Amino acid sequence: MTPENEGSGGTRDGESALPPDALQAALAASQQEVQALRAELEETNRGVVALYSELDAQAEQLRQATEMKSRFLAYMSHEFRTPISSILSIARLLADHVDGPLNPEQARQVGFIQSSASEFSEMVDDLLDLAKIEAGRVEISPAWFEMLDLFQALRGMFKPVVTNPDLNLVFEEPENMPPLFTDDRKLSQILRNFISNALKFTPRGEVRVSAASLDGERVRFCVSDTGIGIAPEFHARVFEDFSQVGSPLQRRLRGTGLGLALSRQLAELLGGNVELQSALGRGSVFSVTLPTRLSLPAATGPSE
Repeated sequence: MTPENEGSGGTRDGESALPPDALQAALAASQQEVQALRAELEETNRGVVALYSELDAQAEQLRQATEMKSRFLAYMSHEFRTPISSILSIARLLADHVDGPLNPEQARQVGFIQSSASEFSEMVDDLLDLAKIEAGRVEISPAWFEMLDLFQALRGMFKPVVTNPDLNLVFEEPENMPPLFTDDRKLSQILRNFISNALKFTPRGEVRVSAASLDGERVRFCVSDTGIGIAPEFHARVFEDFSQVGSPLQRRLRGTGLGLALSRQLAELLGGNVELQSALGRGSVFSVTLPTRLSLPAATGPSE
């Protein structure tokens, strides 16, 4: 085979596999494809920008709606206070026999008015507190205090409330517990909600309040009861706004389901969390765990 024949099936060095016209056509097609991709990318970018703009607008609308709801709740809660106070004052005058003695049936009805108005007042307070939290207007005022003082105050507060002879409210004396630096009023509010809830759903037995140090940095307060308990499928819902557990006793007792939701949000403001352990028919344990010292820029230690 001659050298000429060897190269007859291919191309010579320096020569292209495609003619110039074909190369130009291929280059033009590639440029058109790049331009089409660029146009598609720009269109996609415009769509993304429009989507972000729409999301921003919806977020702003949601913020405004949340703010309006919080303002409405705060306004209505404030306006409800005056008639509630009037009802409680008049009922107190009747119960004190200012205008003369009451017969047993009248005394029972006045007592019903007092309890209903007090419950209504608590609901209004919870609504107002939730509205303040959502609006970011809740002020935290930490201070050093002893847990023994907190328990004594709670004991005195609930002593006249526990009228059921089949139910005992027990406060375990906190032993060897260090002072706490947190907002004692907010903590007291959390525990009051837990205790009120336990008393409401414990027809007989015991409601016990205790505190224990976990690791020197945190303390856990527990309110345990021997009440009706809560089924596991409801555990995740009890701390949500307006959530109530479906049970015959729950349906008989009024309430908005705000107390536990408020307790959860207050605990988070104090740097802690709430938990629930319960089984249907075996009672419940509501707990709040808080740092022994709330971390705030202005926090200072106890004076020497």
